[in-house]
Amino acid sequence: MPLVPMKQILDEARKGNYGVGAYNVNNMEQIQAIMLAAQRTRSPVIIQASRGALKYTNFTYLKHLMLAALEENPDIPIAVHLDHGNSLETVKKAIELGFSSVMIDGSLREDGKTPSDYEYNVRVTRAVVEYAHQFGVTVEGEIGRLGGIEDGVGSGSAHLTDPDEAKRFVDETGVDALAIAIGTSHGAYKFKGEKRLAFDVLEKVRAKIGIPIVLHGASSVPQELIDKINRFGGKMPGATGVPMEDLQKAIRLGVTKINVDTDGRLAVTGAIREVFATQPEKFDPRDYLGPAREQLANLIAKKMEDFGTAGHAGDYAPLTLEDMKRFYARKG
Repeated sequence: MPLVPMKQILDEARKGNYGVGAYNVNNMEQIQAIMLAAQRTRSPVIIQASRGALKYTNFTYLKHLMLAALEENPDIPIAVHLDHGNSLETVKKAIELGFSSVMIDGSLREDGKTPSDYEYNVRVTRAVVEYAHQFGVTVEGEIGRLGGIEDGVGSGSAHLTDPDEAKRFVDETGVDALAIAIGTSHGAYKFKGEKRLAFDVLEKVRAKIGIPIVLHGASSVPQELIDKINRFGGKMPGATGVPMEDLQKAIRLGVTKINVDTDGRLAVTGAIREVFATQPEKFDPRDYLGPAREQLANLIAKKMEDFGTAGHAGDYAPLTLEDMKRFYARKG
């Protein structure tokens, strides 16, 4: 199966009233785990890499791991997505590497930390849309700002999305999907006190825009993973995430793409810590990366079931980037 534009995966999910997880990768075991889960549940999947992950893998290595996922799974629709691109140059690099989708986070300046203003966000996002659509590549933008910091991204301060501004932003930029802020946060410490999302904001945004809505910072931070990490030597007191029932409600109210990164890190870390603590004689990386891969595959398979993605891999004939180039040319 060819590389699938993320726009098609999200549009199909909207029609089917289910969510699609976007799972972050940094190494071979993570990408293998994601594809194991997709095969087990027969789910379309979005594999995404941050700027930090691309730098960590020296760009080319991660590119070929993603190509291997396509080669090994010809019956699974796969979109390859840049997470939190910070500039047009970063987007160009991702497209050169073969990504079928990019996110430009114009809610922050190029340093990935300093909040921007609305005009800057529109300007940089529109430039990315105009460039990426020439290649059939899907573009995700962001309006509003999440709290927390993860993988070097985030200002640490939150700003909920204004629904009227969201509509204006979509109209002025032409993005294919929109990430909004409704109370989620990057990292493993998402809430102080009551776990609460602004579902009223989500409903108002959904009523005003007709494109897929994205939820960043959407890891659930399962208590059993935190307990496992702490039991085997970790120190993560008070880590909290978004309850799955809240994510499922968000999907019913219009969220289509759900970003998951922290939960994957927790699953891998817990599995590795357990091997080190219970089998201290082990020194072959396969002896601890293998269990970590399986733990992550199980976690993602469960999320695919909970999001409603499971069973939808064969629902549609996949489009190609050439198909999308023609679509955007007609649209333009």
